Amino acid sequence: EMWDRVARAIAEVEEPGKREEWERKFRKALEGFKFVPGGRILAGAGTGHKVTYYNCYVIPSPEDSRRGIMENVSLMVEIMSRGGGVGVNLSTLRPRGTYVRGVNGTASGPVSWAEVYSTATGSVIQGGSRRGALMLMLDDDHPDIEEFITVKRDLTKITNANLSVCISDAFMEAVQQDLPWDLKWNGKVYKTVRARDLWELICESAWASGEPGVVFMERVNKRSNTWYCEKINCVNPCGEQPLGPWGVCNLGAINLAAFVEDGAIDFDGLRETVAIAVRFLDNVIEATEYFFKENEQAQRYGIRRIGLGTMGLADMLIKLGIRYGSEKAFEVCDEVYRLIRDEAYRTSALLAKEKGAFPLFDKEKYLQGWFIQRLPEDIRQLIAQHGIRNGFLLTQAPTGTTSLLAGVSSGIEPVFAFTFKRTDRTGTHIVYHELYKKWLEEHPDEPVPDYFVSADQLTPEEHVRMQAVIQQYVDASISKTVNAPRHHTVEQVRTLYRLAYELGCKGITYYRDGSREGVLHKLDDGGRSKQGTGFSGQGAKQAGEAAAGGAEPGSDVAAAVAADPGGLKVTWGRIRPIERPTKLNGFTVRRTTPLGNLYLTLNTFNGHPFELFTQIGKAGSDVAAFTEAIARLVSLAFRSGVDPHEVVEQLRGIGGSRSVGFGPNRVLSVPDAIAQFLDDYLSGKIDRDPVDEVAAGQITVFPTDPAQQAREAVAAARGAASASGPGGGATAGSGPAGNPGPAGNPAGSSGPVQLTIGGIPKAGEPPRITGGNGRHLSMNLCPECGSHALVHEEGCSKCMACGYSEC
Repeated sequence: EMWDRVARAIAEVEEPGKREEWERKFRKALEGFKFVPGGRILAGAGTGHKVTYYNCYVIPSPEDSRRGIMENVSLMVEIMSRGGGVGVNLSTLRPRGTYVRGVNGTASGPVSWAEVYSTATGSVIQGGSRRGALMLMLDDDHPDIEEFITVKRDLTKITNANLSVCISDAFMEAVQQDLPWDLKWNGKVYKTVRARDLWELICESAWASGEPGVVFMERVNKRSNTWYCEKINCVNPCGEQPLGPWGVCNLGAINLAAFVEDGAIDFDGLRETVAIAVRFLDNVIEATEYFFKENEQAQRYGIRRIGLGTMGLADMLIKLGIRYGSEKAFEVCDEVYRLIRDEAYRTSALLAKEKGAFPLFDKEKYLQGWFIQRLPEDIRQLIAQHGIRNGFLLTQAPTGTTSLLAGVSSGIEPVFAFTFKRTDRTGTHIVYHELYKKWLEEHPDEPVPDYFVSADQLTPEEHVRMQAVIQQYVDASISKTVNAPRHHTVEQVRTLYRLAYELGCKGITYYRDGSREGVLHKLDDGGRSKQGTGFSGQGAKQAGEAAAGGAEPGSDVAAAVAADPGGLKVTWGRIRPIERPTKLNGFTVRRTTPLGNLYLTLNTFNGHPFELFTQIGKAGSDVAAFTEAIARLVSLAFRSGVDPHEVVEQLRGIGGSRSVGFGPNRVLSVPDAIAQFLDDYLSGKIDRDPVDEVAAGQITVFPTDPAQQAREAVAAARGAASASGPGGGATAGSGPAGNPGPAGNPAGSSGPVQLTIGGIPKAGEPPRITGGNGRHLSMNLCPECGSHALVHEEGCSKCMACGYSEC
């Protein structure tokens, strides 16, 4: 139905006599997800609603005044409220400290105003169904560039925007020659720095926090098809579309995996689908609504930019038995993307013959373009004869949601992981990459071939080289994340950025595993090691280490309050937690929660709860951070004299989006699991004595080979489904029939703990695919569905389970 609706709507702009023909051709391309238009087109076309089909926009830089800035922010919010992402370059704003005559004061600078843009974006998140996506850019010679580069090392700053630096060829030359670099605004030099020092600052910040990204903006303009009529100074939030003011993204993707049959690429089918897709996206320009006349002027009556890209590249290579990032992969990509480029330009030139060239087409100047001069001679002759319908045709966008819809790998990215964990009210399930699962079933006793390579198994250099090969055949730019291991160094980042520039990339987005965890690590190292976490009021009196208000050390909090007729006047704001003794005794219990296994360690002092430690998910993930925060506050309450029963009452019954278990074993959320654990301890249901022995059968040893882990999980899933009989419906990771939960550990059960050896995955958790260096892939908690399937790729975070995207 969706394919019928979309094909019919986009064919409506054709002449009446051609509509039926092109509706049929569009339907053919859409069928089987061979061609996948952008999500806005799929959602809006043919619905009867007046919506835009464009995903992203670049707006003009703000006028250097308070009114100009706020009008610019208002424009951004209007676009975001309709679901569009926005890019804006803030280099027009005067630097921090510049005298402002009208108010007899000084300017706060673009970085300060960037926080305003970010906050406004955050408000749109709260009010709409899709979060706003924002890209903020600053030129490499702006006087505030150093502040801009380092601001997001503090992870609490500008939290709702991506930052990128516009890099010029002159700056890269200054870095190469170790020359001084002037930082200037409005013709005035404010400061001179060493170019290499500024470059080092960019690399250090990218290493520390994943930002800022780098866009080689002078190269973008020099190689622009419309260099003679458009000044590009910004990119969209994901970085694949450099745009001038009021420019828009008109996106669609060819599903490369759909064109592989029996180990060979169907080049004829690919060529046919590219031609249909170009016409489809050109029709979108007429079919969509325009809420700002400036967008319509720049797009429909200006450049008529389309952005045809690809998805499923990694899956195509797997089907061909070729390792992503290998020399053979470079050769195949060269052939495939050359074909896409040539067929797209040939089709657009023939469209110009039929419908006319884009309004700003200038034959002499357009044919002088850097990219156009590298086209085959026959295509250049077509352009010279007929013009060309679209100023730009090609891009490589992130296809997070649409690639999930099509069931293939995203954009030009490698497969992020071949297995991940999905949690719902029936328990935790393993979700497999379809090609990987099929191979395991067909080759149960064979080693996994090297072409099943995940993002973390590739070197950063292989990521960059794949991007560079494809960039040769893309007239716009590419959205791709270079994933680097945790141990990657600043020196290696510097080398990587230089490689991207030398190979002809137009930008680079770098993400080092764990790089956004820095602030959390500092809190963990400082707070936990110095203070520990947790105590009860009775223990405070016995320990003699509390100071409650004006009471002497050794007195109870309750006594201090009782001694003062004003009650809380003495203690309000003056209770300090007691110091942690050097040695404490405790125990650890595992509980099942809707978000996975939760490990709780309770240390006691003189028989009273003193501190609580928790562990769930991966260190640095959202769920781990939230849970640790609860444990710290619970511990603070214990050490400050709060009755532990009161803590239980505060946490008990807190519900999330789903639960696990039934009846008395039902767990509503992680806080509810903590409350149940503390209540069981206080009521004597948990043995307070340490475990001396482990009963036979409680130790489970897992194979160390990740592929073998996956095979056994697949086999177990098939066996469970068979054993459940008709309608059983057991899946990998489901518990016994009638008692959903992780395998071997019924939900809510306090049964025997299954021990693991040497960091092997715990029973009930999915196998984790690791790279050759043993690193585990970093997946985070999805804010939409709660699955541990939120990954960072293509410059954006997206959920592999439900399709949620932050961009």
